[in-house]
Amino acid sequence: MAHGNFTRVTEFILTGVSERPDLQIPLFFVFLVICGLTVTGNLSIITLTSVDSRLQTPMYFFLRHLAVVNLGNSTVIAPKMLTNFLVKKHTTSYCECAIQLEGFLVFIVAEIFMLAVMAYDRYVAICNPLLYRAVVSQRSCLLLVSLTYLYSFCTSVVTSSSVFSLTYCSSNVINHFYCDTVPLLALFCSDTSVPEAAIFISASTNLVFSIITIVASYFNIVLSILKIHSSDGRKKAFSTCASHMTAVSVFYGTLLFTYLQPQTNHSVGADKMASVFYTLVIPVLNPMIYCLRNNDMKAALKMFIRNTCCSLNHSSFKTL
Repeated sequence: MAHGNFTRVTEFILTGVSERPDLQIPLFFVFLVICGLTVTGNLSIITLTSVDSRLQTPMYFFLRHLAVVNLGNSTVIAPKMLTNFLVKKHTTSYCECAIQLEGFLVFIVAEIFMLAVMAYDRYVAICNPLLYRAVVSQRSCLLLVSLTYLYSFCTSVVTSSSVFSLTYCSSNVINHFYCDTVPLLALFCSDTSVPEAAIFISASTNLVFSIITIVASYFNIVLSILKIHSSDGRKKAFSTCASHMTAVSVFYGTLLFTYLQPQTNHSVGADKMASVFYTLVIPVLNPMIYCLRNNDMKAALKMFIRNTCCSLNHSSFKTL
């Protein structure tokens, strides 16, 4: 397009998950249920790990912040997507799009490193149990989580600034259901080599560093578990990291499927489905993975429900 044909973009149009009119209402209810389960599940983890004294350990401290990240990621994406299922004009303002992209990047990068931190926590707990309290102290936990959030925020600011610093063409149609870097770069009229390079270097560094941390941690964990002579001891050691291994496999499997396939094999529909999975489905799967496979979480949930029911019954009795 010639340079004289540039127009100032003030709003974007999101094509959504599907452009078929007959699917809008059914998809609205499907994702409404998913979002409801996401909020319920992650708030339950945050509440239980905050109030139950048995869950005041580093492992559950990191799990609480993973739930915060999952809840934040879903909250950034879901409201606008649900709204667009019900309206004909799927528009979002320039400012809203920039804020959504920045929020999405904050939480997705935070999740990448939170999973790596949780893998390191399991490594220390299983491979160096005598040093666990000294290495993974309360101060260390706060420092690791704070650095994760700080780095995620800085990465988000730099990436979103580079994306929104260039000139857009007259087209403002984003072929996605939220503002993401790749569909936004497709709308640029100016040279995209600098932001593309910045995004690629940042994403590659984040993924490589976190994957190396996770693989190295679990490699040493497996070696330590194999050295345990009793089958009960091996089973107990494996059970402490089984939920995290499942969550890591689901999350990284989806990311690698999305970003490491050849460009010729890329499909907009497949990319959208993958994005739906790691922005909306994984945040609802993680609470199920950690709660259903964890006896401490199940016991804490039963105790919390029992105490809540007793409190409500006591309050009702006093009122009468």
